[in-house]
This record gives sequence, C-alpha cells and structure tokens, in this order.
Amino acid sequence: MIFTKTRSLIAVAILGASAFGASAQDYSVENPECIAPANPGGGWDFTCRQVGKSLQDLGLIDKTMQVVNLAGGGGGVAYAEVVNKRNDSNDLIVAASSATSTRLAQGAFPGNTMDQVRWIASIGADYGVIAVAADSEVQTLPELLDQIKSDPTSVSVAGGSAVGGWDHLKVLIAANAYGIEDVRTVKYIAFDGGGEAVTQLLAGSVQAFTGDISEAKGFVESGDIRVVAVLAPERLEGEFAEFPTAREQGVEAVGANWRGFYGPGGMSDEAYDAWVAKIAELYASDEWKEVMAVNGIAPLDLQGEEFQQFVADSVTQIQDISREIGIIK
Repeated sequence: MIFTKTRSLIAVAILGASAFGASAQDYSVENPECIAPANPGGGWDFTCRQVGKSLQDLGLIDKTMQVVNLAGGGGGVAYAEVVNKRNDSNDLIVAASSATSTRLAQGAFPGNTMDQVRWIASIGADYGVIAVAADSEVQTLPELLDQIKSDPTSVSVAGGSAVGGWDHLKVLIAANAYGIEDVRTVKYIAFDGGGEAVTQLLAGSVQAFTGDISEAKGFVESGDIRVVAVLAPERLEGEFAEFPTAREQGVEAVGANWRGFYGPGGMSDEAYDAWVAKIAELYASDEWKEVMAVNGIAPLDLQGEEFQQFVADSVTQIQDISREIGIIK
C-alpha cells in the first residue's frame, strides 16, 4: 500500500550537538540568511521565519535572520540559485521539505541532483491535511472523494507545491486508498505556497485545499477553512485533536511532510558543522518543543550525515510512489 511507504519516511533519531566538534564552535555566522522557496504564508516561509526567530531568541545567532522569498518551480528556482550563484555562501540556509525531495525524486529540477547541496538538519515533521472552505457543504473526506469519483471535473484541489509535488501526492495517496483507480483524473492546481492556495479556496476558485497543519492552522483559527482530514496515523494532541484522521473515516492514507534545511554545496566544513550544531541545539530546546506543540509539528530529529541519508532514502521511496501512481515512468 502507498500509505505504508509514506509512513516509512518518518523516523526519529537522536544526535547531540556535541558530536560536531570544536570547528562548529569556532565558526561565527555573520549575516544569517534563509531562503524560503515560496511566497509568504506557506510552510517554507514558516520554517525560515520561525527557526530564525528561535535561533536569535536562544542566542545561537547574534543578528536577525534575513528571510528571502524566492518562489517558482516548486522550489526549483531557489535550488538553481543556490547551486549556480550562491554555492560558496557560508551564512545561507534554505528551507526544505518532502516537497523538495519529491521534486528531486521526479527529476523536476532540470540538471540538479540532491548531492549538489549539503543537507543540514530536520526540525520536525508536519502532517498533511485536506480542507475545504468553512461554508462548504462537504463535511467529510469520503464525501469529497465521492464527488471526485463521480465527476472528477467538479472538484479542483489547490496546493502549494508543483504538479507532482508533495501536496499533489497527498491527495493522490488518499484517492488511491479510497479506490479511485485512475488517480490522474484528480484535478490538482498548483500555487506558489500554501497561503496562495488557501486564498484561491476562499475565493471559490477551487473546492478543496491540500497542505500541512502549519499552513492551515491560522486559517482554521480565523474560521475561513475546515479540515476534513489530517493524514496522521491517529488523532493529534491538544488543539489539533478535533481534526478527524483519514484513517478513522475509512481512508488508509498517512502523509507527513518533513521540514529542514540544506546549505550550498560549497559551504565550508566549519560553517556546515556550525549550522548543524545550531539546529541540533535549537531542536533540543524547550522553546522549540513549545513551537512544535503549538503548530502540530511531529518529532523528527536528524542532523548531518543522518539527515543526508534520510533525504537520500526519501528520494528513493518517493520515486517508487510516483511510479506506482503514474507520475513518472
């Protein structure tokens, strides 16, 4: 089943900051910068801004993190920018997620591969959601999928990743689990970030939204959208406990979006070790645990070589999923 492969993307490992040696302590980040490969309001933007704020609050960086939004190509514009123009920038990190490994797995970044950058660390995992506008007649995930099954042209689903990207795959995984034989009939419309996708949902241009909890949270709180399914193995805790899972509605679909960072391939070892150590210390802090709890982020603690291997495994597994549902041959 596809969902079991998706579940295998989520793993937990512990690696202390002390493992990175004195070189990490010797390097000072002078002008911290984070590229969010999408417009403001989405998950990558959240990752850059929240991590930047927390790093400064904890004294791990001395200056405010400059966040640059560089949208396009499902992350491809930012990836090419780093590889081709910023390859030796030691103070630069880039927000990444399952959407990044998905695009790499599908060869959607022309001429670019995962080994052209240095994978730094994860900061958690963000479970996927499928949502509708608050005033929609659709109340459950099966109702939405029934509409798609009976008339695929009647439902457009918006997401913040490119066609064939992770947001798209989440809907296809749910459709496949529900028995929609040709998931390529599902009408998906890509936007540059989850915030823009939700805006189109509220405008009535599309009938459903696929994204992650961190993207949907603010719109749920404002009463604009209603989550019909969270793609978690079981109900989440705290304020997210009200969201029904796909599983409890009879749809065996689980999908979590890892979140983390990569840096330029030509980044020095000293700078790389320093960023790895800083993200490790951030992850271990009480402040970050609170951020995770408030935003529904699940544990995923990987740094350095272990994170690099995790991304490599993710790319391989997503290639398998993509072939199974016909995205790639």
